[in-house]
Amino acid sequence: MPPIYLNNAATSWPKPQSVKDVLAKSLELPVFGSGRTTGTQGIDYVSLAREKAAGLFSTEPEKIVFSQNATDSLNTLINGFLLKNKGCRAVTTALDHNSVLRPLFENQRAGNVALDIADFSSGKVSPDVISELIRKDTKLVVMSHASNVLGSVQDVEAVSEILHDKGIFFIVDGAQTAGHINVDVEKIGCDAFVFTGHKALLGVAGTGGFYLKDADSIAPSRFGGTGTRSSELYQPNEMPEKFECGTQNVTGLAALAEGISYVESLGISEIHARAKRQSEYLISRFREAENIRVHYEMPEVPVISFNIEGLSCEDVGFILSRKYGIVTRTGLHCAPLVHEKIDGGAGSVRISLSCFTTDEECKTAADAILEIAKNAASRLNSA
Repeated sequence: MPPIYLNNAATSWPKPQSVKDVLAKSLELPVFGSGRTTGTQGIDYVSLAREKAAGLFSTEPEKIVFSQNATDSLNTLINGFLLKNKGCRAVTTALDHNSVLRPLFENQRAGNVALDIADFSSGKVSPDVISELIRKDTKLVVMSHASNVLGSVQDVEAVSEILHDKGIFFIVDGAQTAGHINVDVEKIGCDAFVFTGHKALLGVAGTGGFYLKDADSIAPSRFGGTGTRSSELYQPNEMPEKFECGTQNVTGLAALAEGISYVESLGISEIHARAKRQSEYLISRFREAENIRVHYEMPEVPVISFNIEGLSCEDVGFILSRKYGIVTRTGLHCAPLVHEKIDGGAGSVRISLSCFTTDEECKTAADAILEIAKNAASRLNSA
């Protein structure tokens, strides 16, 4: 029997058959890419993926840059911004993932930036809290669109309004929202928006990218061949070549383009409504046990973190996997500041759904978790 896979916030599984088919098809003919071959065979999957991503996020294709993943994108943006603004202050949040925190903290250790952390309450970072942290030398704010631990979506539009009145550069990490909720980067008003291909966009590992409003706002931190302006010994300044060096992950981008097409065929609004209903069902079932603590009970993307009294999160995850064949994720989820607040740094069990998660799988998972909780309560009562 295949496992019940509930770790889609890490990497989605299964992938649509159409994505697997395109992966195979992309290897049948030579790689086609402008400026890199005289051949005309094949499909320009890089351009196709760029057009699909631009359509998904309501922007122009030339403002989409591809990378290895969201972490790679955040490093490019954060390091590139600080190359041009060394010594400024930056703000991030206690809800953020290490893909945001570590580049910022490493730059702080190197003396490139001074960092302020916005706290959260009831799963949310108030725009007012961010506003209160802004000083005269604050030039950068980086924050997650949705928490990968709590599933809470932040009011990035309100934050954007505050920041742009002050001329502060705003990076939004959309690793957990792209494919789950509708994203319009123009409506958000951010300067950069980061996405990854292997989560809710249903592509494969090693793909991702970012939207960037203004190429001049970020200095390149990697240099190399682009297939354009090859007589020049300096990196082109045009998008996307300014940030894309070397041969692209063409097969991965073929899968990303098809993954986006599949998501669009289902409809993001429909995906969101289904995930909301399933999340509400799971949380309502968990309320049946007094010893299950759900850390955020109104997730806007399908991520649910919980603990069972008397059991470590690792023990719960082990039992779910070995006894019930249910795959979750346990621990700190690369977001240590969240866990310092919600569970004292102990870590949690995380369930995360995809558009392929069935109602029956949700029922089976809920039954299993309640059984584990009941057994844990019995042991505590008899001790």
